[in-house]
Formats: sequence, C-alpha cells, structure tokens
Amino acid sequence: MSEWDIKKLQILRTLSERGTVTATANVLRMTPSAVSQQLTNLAKQLGVPLLEAHGRRVRLTDAAHLVLRHAEAVFAQLEQADAELAAYAQGEAGEVRVGAFSTAVPALVVPAVRELRAAAPGISVRVREAEAAEAYELLAAGEVDVALSLAVTAPAAADADTRFTRESLLADPLDVALPGGHPLAEVDGLRLADLAGEPWIFGGSGPWSEITRAACEGAGFTPEQAHSAAGWTAILAMVEAGMGVALVPRMAAERRDGVVMRALAADRPRRHVVAAVRRGAAGGAGVSRVLSALRSAVPVRGAEPE
Repeated sequence: MSEWDIKKLQILRTLSERGTVTATANVLRMTPSAVSQQLTNLAKQLGVPLLEAHGRRVRLTDAAHLVLRHAEAVFAQLEQADAELAAYAQGEAGEVRVGAFSTAVPALVVPAVRELRAAAPGISVRVREAEAAEAYELLAAGEVDVALSLAVTAPAAADADTRFTRESLLADPLDVALPGGHPLAEVDGLRLADLAGEPWIFGGSGPWSEITRAACEGAGFTPEQAHSAAGWTAILAMVEAGMGVALVPRMAAERRDGVVMRALAADRPRRHVVAAVRRGAAGGAGVSRVLSALRSAVPVRGAEPE
C-alpha cells in the first residue's frame, strides 16, 4: 500500500491551485527547493511521477490529478474531524451518562436533555435510573459521569468524600400526606410536631429514610415507622388507605383523591437534590454543559433553587 503523507499532499494541492513552485513556496512560507524536495519524496512514496517538465515550468501528471481527486475526499474528512473535535473540546459533542433517582428523571433530567438538544445537539445524554443510594456507587465505578442523589443538608465546601465534587441543585420542600378525613387535614398552621403521634410511612434505609428521620427529629420527635416503602405510588396508596402519614417531596407529589397534601407552616423541612461528579471531571466540557442544563431545569413544581 502506498504511503500517503497529508502534509505533502497539501503541498501538491497548493501547486495545483497556484500553478508554479515559486507561488506555492510563497503561500506555504517555504523555499522553492523545499517544495520541490517534498514533492519528489511524495512521488517516491506513492511510486508514480507527479510532475513533468513543461517549458521552464512543471505541471501535474495525470497520476497527480488522480491522487488529488482522492486526496480531496481525505481533506474533506479531516476538516469534518477538526470541526467535530473543536465542538467536543467546547462541550458541543460527546456522550455524558447520567444516573438519577426516579423522580429526578422527569423533573430535572428530561428538561435538561430537551435544552441540550436545542443548544448543543452534538451532546448525547444516556440516562440510567438508579436509587439515590446507588448513584455514588455507579459514579465511583465509572458507570455514570453525573449522579443525582439526595441529602439531608446541602453539601459543605469541605466535602468528606474526596472522590467526588458535589453541589446542591435545589432544596425540595417536603409536604405531609394525610388520609382524606384525617382530623389534622384541615387544621390551620399545621406543624410537623403536630404529627408526632402518628404512624409514619417511609423507606427502610438510604437517603430518604435519613431525610424523614432528620426532619422529624428537627421538629422534636422520633417518627414511629409503621410501614416501609421506597416508591411513591406505594407510599401514597398506604396513606390513602389510612395506614399512616408520610412526608412527600413537592417534586414527586402525585394527585390522589383520597390523600390530602399539606404544606407545613413553620418547620418547612426540605430534601436537597445533589449533583455529583468524579473530582476533577466537573471541568470537562460535556459534563459542564450537562450540569448547566440541570441547573436551568430548576425551579421545578415549587422547588427552591440553591
């Protein structure tokens, strides 16, 4: 197979455009002898004559024109590659994998993807739904590039886990879900402390369990966990059946005829939706664009931006 040298092919193309070795040398800021030497070497590499004498000048052979026809396709492909690489470097292209808990997918990730399709169509976002507690495991394993999880409080500047850079995207207010007809369903100025004696429904472990317990303890009591469930459909169905009460993030609230959603007057507990990336990766162009799009998706359904 012949050896194709891009730099030498560019010299040949310039000679075809300019017509003389001297003009080619001027355009390329080379000496005429260097131009001639490069083209002589290219002819040896390709195994065909590229120039022939024409009076006091040289002209391209038929073989040279054939070479240039194919070289033009190569140059076009390289131009496209340069453009795509430039776009990639500027965050306009590439794939970013996002792991997110269930309610964050429709509320934050989908709007972010829509924004990126319009603003940076070269960026492909691959979404993986994962429990909030699993998000950091996927991030540490390199299976996702951005992880959305939950926290009781906003991440501190001096994060204990040095593997990740974390930021709170929003503080999502927690409302209380009560069965229809509950004695407290219509009470003015309802406080979380008013529900201290109620049976509670929340997850058995992970961030959501910590968030519920921390909110109740902040109001002065430890919640009695009557039932454990991870999905909001199951939790609200149990509330509707009168099996207990639950804190429900505003971002995840679903309308159910037999459930009364009440905003709490004074306690105003919140959960923090946190975006995390591997430390040092936040400056990556694609990841940076995705984080920016996620920030733009806030506020959502009454959630409070950080």
